[in-house]
Amino acid sequence: MGRIFEVRKSKMFARYDRMAKQFTRIGKEIAIAVKASGPDPDTNSALRRIIQNAKSVNMPKDRIEGAIKNALGKDHSNYEEVLYEGYAPHGVALLVETATDNTTRTVANVRSHFNKGGGNLGNSGSVGFMFKHVGVFKLNAEGIDQEELELELIDAGLEEMGEDSEGKLVLRCGFGDFGNMQKALEEKGLETLSGELEWLPLNTVAVTDEQSEDVDKLIERLEQDDDVQRVFHNMA
Repeated sequence: MGRIFEVRKSKMFARYDRMAKQFTRIGKEIAIAVKASGPDPDTNSALRRIIQNAKSVNMPKDRIEGAIKNALGKDHSNYEEVLYEGYAPHGVALLVETATDNTTRTVANVRSHFNKGGGNLGNSGSVGFMFKHVGVFKLNAEGIDQEELELELIDAGLEEMGEDSEGKLVLRCGFGDFGNMQKALEEKGLETLSGELEWLPLNTVAVTDEQSEDVDKLIERLEQDDDVQRVFHNMA
């Protein structure tokens, strides 16, 4: 009975850690969006999208409002978005998105994570060409005529549409069409569950289960860093 309790407690803490990390990431995204285009989501499409993403991970309303208020304060951090590139063990390429108020600290930490995890931090452009920057929107598929919607969104830059393992409708577009797609969905009155910019690998690297554990350990190490927002890889 004690063992079962310990396992449940461990899973509970892991879930809280993931949630805390998500809230921190979104808080930084809110700060960047507010600084760029103001605190009103009605006129700031990036902020409007981020707030929707926050709701999708159950971020409390008062915390969202607090993040917006803090972004307007004189003492708030000015975050800079920096992308780092490198290799994990076994030839797996990694892209590491960060939001930092101290690039000197961040690059030193990211390099340390790569070194300790058996990887190598590369120069800008060293692995980025292996990925495509895409917009990914998720919607509730219920009540949507997918064939009709697909035709209607082609002009907005839709490149791919399908359902994920959870039955959510997933729309992909090119990086440059992200704003057009968001606007088109809003004009059709379709509420998105989330809208993100992601790095999609053009090709994947096959690894064994044991090798994938090595890569996962480095990714986990990177994701635990406060300055790291997200990590993308090309592991199959």
